[in-house]
Amino acid sequence: MTYPTKLYLIAVGAIIILSAGTASAQLQMPGIDLGNLGKESRPLDPEQEAKRKAVDDAYKSTMEKLPDQKKSNDPWGNIRSTTKTTPKQR
Repeated sequence: MTYPTKLYLIAVGAIIILSAGTASAQLQMPGIDLGNLGKESRPLDPEQEAKRKAVDDAYKSTMEKLPDQKKSNDPWGNIRSTTKTTPKQR
């Protein structure tokens, strides 16, 4: 085998090995259920449930106290004209 052929085979082998490593990171691990993300796997006890409800209520009341947001903060808003100009008007 010539040197360029050996170098080509080594490069192809490295690409295959590196891509196989990243693909194996996507496989599901035993004992880990990725389909249950964000869901509680066990029921909460009354103390935790009361604490979570208090946090949710505090969040909702805080969001109600915030004023409505204004329109976007456009620094060029005053410079742009609201009417469309045609080339004949210029």
